Amino acid sequence: MRISDMNWMMVEEYLKRDDRCVLPLGSTEQHAYLSLSVDTILAERIAVEAAEPLAVPVFPVVAYGITPYFRAFPGSITLRVDTYLHVVGDILNAMAEQGFKRILIVNGHGGNMPAQSLVGEWMADHPGLRIKFHNWWNAPKTWAQVLAIDPVASHASWMENFPWTRLANVTVPAKQKPMSDFDYLRQLDPRSLRDYLKDGNYGGHYQRDDEEMMNIWRIGVEETCQLLEDF
Repeated sequence: MRISDMNWMMVEEYLKRDDRCVLPLGSTEQHAYLSLSVDTILAERIAVEAAEPLAVPVFPVVAYGITPYFRAFPGSITLRVDTYLHVVGDILNAMAEQGFKRILIVNGHGGNMPAQSLVGEWMADHPGLRIKFHNWWNAPKTWAQVLAIDPVASHASWMENFPWTRLANVTVPAKQKPMSDFDYLRQLDPRSLRDYLKDGNYGGHYQRDDEEMMNIWRIGVEETCQLLEDF
């Protein structure tokens, strides 16, 4: 259930019987022909679907992340690392103050990984409270399913092309884009990276069959739900 579907009295009542909650982390950044909110959409939706059977509340997704390398792509918004860590830290502090003691962070953006280091430090300062940091897209079972379908997959490619991340009236290329040189692109400034990537896809087909995508999604939800259930 979403926090947005609850009032404060309902949350207070919930905390009398359970102390779990979910915090999705996303990003607003280029994803080639897909929505700029891909990471935000996927993190929040995975979190909501995974938490629903357990009746655990899901807080609104943090829609901005750490993505300085995409600044040359219009619509891509980045926070500085220290700003981001302060935001996530403040959210965790507020959750702890109100009685949430087991927090599952569902992360949808690789650039947000500094928050995982913050989590370790935060738990050391808050004995008795637990946080699990979950990169849903490359969790073991989910990533194994991606590789079983097509090992040529990366940022803004088919593996992020779900019905709910597509844009109406936008046609994606039918070809498979060669995989980018990751060692090279990590050295580029934002403008040079845009010139190198062209449309923003790092490599792979732009879209695959929806049945294949639903298999990935089902495993992703189940894997996330299991983490929450095993807390």
